[in-house]
Amino acid sequence: MKFVDEFREPGVIGKASEEIRRLADPKRHYRFMEVCGGHTHAIYRFGLKDLLPSNIELVHGPGCPVCVLPMGRIDDGLSMAQDPNVIFTAFGDMMRVPGANGSPLEHKARGMDVRIIYSPSDALKLAQKNPDKHVMFFAIGFETTAPSTALTLIRAKELGLSNFSVFSNHVTIIPAIRAILDSPDMRIDAFIGPGHVSTVIGCRPYEWIAKNEGKPIVVSGFEPVDVLQSIVMLLQQLQAGEAKVENQYKRVVPWEGSRPALRAMAEVFELRPYFEWRGMGFISQSALSIRDSYAQWDAEKRFQVPGVRVTDPKAAQCGEVLKGVLKPVQCKLFGKECTPERPVGALMVSSEGSCAAYFNYEHRKAAVLTSIGAAV
Repeated sequence: MKFVDEFREPGVIGKASEEIRRLADPKRHYRFMEVCGGHTHAIYRFGLKDLLPSNIELVHGPGCPVCVLPMGRIDDGLSMAQDPNVIFTAFGDMMRVPGANGSPLEHKARGMDVRIIYSPSDALKLAQKNPDKHVMFFAIGFETTAPSTALTLIRAKELGLSNFSVFSNHVTIIPAIRAILDSPDMRIDAFIGPGHVSTVIGCRPYEWIAKNEGKPIVVSGFEPVDVLQSIVMLLQQLQAGEAKVENQYKRVVPWEGSRPALRAMAEVFELRPYFEWRGMGFISQSALSIRDSYAQWDAEKRFQVPGVRVTDPKAAQCGEVLKGVLKPVQCKLFGKECTPERPVGALMVSSEGSCAAYFNYEHRKAAVLTSIGAAV
């Protein structure tokens, strides 16, 4: 298949759904975790859950970088931008994420120079155009976005640009999966592997999941046929008693990943000993800090960072949802105090957050059906 519409063709989707029903053992309950927030969004957007038999449960993983960022890191980044000579830059999905003292957009309304950018290079250009200001880029994302940050820092070093820095909040996917598997209250039969991250790191890093944990994993694309085909491949492995890594997303993901991207990351970044994940606590070797050779462009070394730690609102159950222990609708605040218009937790802020995806598709669909039933 060559075009997107082919991956949304109803006939192919129907055949995939039939194959899933044929392969699923009716005496068994399956729990498949989609690691990536993009998959969660696709599952709800296209109604894929409704095409699966009731004994296949999809569990939402921690694959949304905005969602796993603790509130304290947001406050740390904003504290650096209190200086009127600093321009705070970040991607759009960060702008409404609340810290203890408000989101970046709320700080902008109070007078802070906060700007949305679409790539790290935009922040670099902003620094070149504003030599009398210091431009700080709030970097966030898994290995998917880390290479672009790394290349931007390499370019800043080449230019000798002194009024630019990066506040690194990049995290890595493998330690998060390991933490989930080590969780005593979690039972996962198999994984729908992240497609975007895998374009960078490839498929080989997941082999330990199959070899050591005995869990099948299929790296998947994001269209309906992609996700359903990946579930077929997982069921085929389980039926055969196998556990291996497979690549459904071969049209995009190379098995060995992107060597240029990995080289750029290795030059600029090193692993942090520990990093806090929202709802999951501190996970070792799970985030990227900037190497000393790039210290001049490391915001954490250039500014005094308070190292704020903020407890999530007690009623918000983001941690349980992130780990797949609860469904979004089971959170006490979901759809009441916490909505996309007035989010309490990061899972509702980000477009890839499982709560936002559930609210925008499943919750609203149920509300429409209820109103139709009442009218009839």
